[in-house]
Amino acid sequence: MVLTASLLTSLALKSLVLAGITLGLLRLAKGRSPAERSLIAHFGLLAVLLLPAASILLPEWAPLPQQMFAAEATTLVMPQTTLEPAAGVPSVAVPASDAVAPVAAAPFVAPSPETLAVWVYALPLAVMFGMMLLAVMRLFAMRRRAEVLVDGAWLSALAGAQRRMGFKHGTALLVSEELRSPISWGVLRPTILLDPRAVSAVGDAEAIIAHELAHVARLDWAKLLIARLACALFWFNPLVWMLARESHQLREEAADDTVLLADIAGSDYATLLVNAARHDNSGTLIAAHGVAPAKNSLRRRVVRVLDANVRRGPVRTGWGALSLVAVLAIAAPLAAFTTIATRAVDDAKTPSIGERHVGVGGKGAAPQHLAGKPLTTDDLIAMKAVGVTPAELAQSRDSHGYIDPDSAVAIKATGVTPEYVAEMRGVFGNSVTADDLIGVRAVGVDASYARAMRGLDRRADLDEVIGARAVGVTPAYAQEMRAYFPHVTLDDLTSMRATGVTGSDIRTMRSSGMNVSEPDDVVAVQAVLGRRGPPPSVTRGPGTIRAVRDGATAIIGPDGVYASRRNPDGTVSTAITRNPPPPDDDPDDE
Repeated sequence: MVLTASLLTSLALKSLVLAGITLGLLRLAKGRSPAERSLIAHFGLLAVLLLPAASILLPEWAPLPQQMFAAEATTLVMPQTTLEPAAGVPSVAVPASDAVAPVAAAPFVAPSPETLAVWVYALPLAVMFGMMLLAVMRLFAMRRRAEVLVDGAWLSALAGAQRRMGFKHGTALLVSEELRSPISWGVLRPTILLDPRAVSAVGDAEAIIAHELAHVARLDWAKLLIARLACALFWFNPLVWMLARESHQLREEAADDTVLLADIAGSDYATLLVNAARHDNSGTLIAAHGVAPAKNSLRRRVVRVLDANVRRGPVRTGWGALSLVAVLAIAAPLAAFTTIATRAVDDAKTPSIGERHVGVGGKGAAPQHLAGKPLTTDDLIAMKAVGVTPAELAQSRDSHGYIDPDSAVAIKATGVTPEYVAEMRGVFGNSVTADDLIGVRAVGVDASYARAMRGLDRRADLDEVIGARAVGVTPAYAQEMRAYFPHVTLDDLTSMRATGVTGSDIRTMRSSGMNVSEPDDVVAVQAVLGRRGPPPSVTRGPGTIRAVRDGATAIIGPDGVYASRRNPDGTVSTAITRNPPPPDDDPDDE
């Protein structure tokens, strides 16, 4: 397969559409469990990764009528070069193909735009692939240097988790001084590698083993490599990066669910996640899964772990088959898609410097230059395929100040209009780039929603607006919560919405005497006491309020909340916010 600018343009468009559709499917399936949504995300990433091979191997599919490309197909002829005549001799028009080049060669010939495009694409690809290869090699080097763990409690936890999950393959359990938190990797010879601090915390053994073994049993290491390779191959596509980040989050949430389904208390596991986040491994361990959550996903995972109403569970067979069929039904036609104009150009043209510097003729044709650079035939075909018009190019130049053919194609494909650009920059400022706007538009955030959210929280950035939209934060909900917490942030609103907090819940808490003065207090009380069941039993103490229901206790003071629950095994799980009051007695002494 010869790598050309035309092929890169085609693959860029197809990857943009495929990643965007997959993200849309994930939003439609937001009510399903993380394991089921993870399947959609990884089918989409695998389809993106296979796009180059599928585009070459599948039969061409050209559903668009030939008339749409008649001008391009008929005007792609070599320009004529007029030779200067001698005195008294009439001038003769000679076709460029017959013109004789000067004998003297220039000392340096600049590479063509097509060659430069290939090199600009290939260099980051090589760097990212090399980084991934080094990360994998480092894992296996660490395995060779690690020591076998012989602690009886950990081996018992591993054996119990394997029986519970029906996992029959042997799993190496090792310990390494090079780590700060546990990790796992491998498919045929899976490995769980612990750090010395984790080994000493024997009480967390079952939760850590269940989390890491869930990654091993679900073949998450193979999925991680697929995501990394897709990002390397399409490093220029922001939607592929967004899909890869979401797939990683879903893998971790599915593993969290496995831990909770093993009858491990949610509050204990939430505490484990918070502690693990403080000892996260370095970014060089990008080729393995770990218990420690990234800083930007800690809140989402902890809130979800503490929410007893979310859907958990493995992938159902019917859902898995439906997800595969849906992705194939989208990816296969997209990979085979082509235009009659593309075939005509490939068959008929003979590339030359003269041809590359002329625009496609015909009434209403695109301009010959864009952003100071001559348009190539490949640029024109790509823009025509998504319906870019000369008027839209002029508007894009006015909106962005600078526009290149690839950006023009992506802007058109995702529906970013000049009006949308102006509105969003009016909300977030002129520092918002075209790539930012393309990514935000692809997941459905419009300017009116962004204005409403920024009106409530001027510090909110694009990522926070997207997160709020994903959990269903509406302007009406935000205004209602602001009546209770005048300085509430968009991040606070996202947490409260994720745990199902309503205005009625806050009124009930406060009418019972609970001093819930911060959004985090409400989230903690809601997560521990829940909404179902009879009203909690509330008693007043010196400067505190104590609420008890179903074995769970929340002590609310002026500086925070201390919440605890008695587990079936006799242990006590706790959750705290800010600087809470200390527990005044046993959680179930009433």
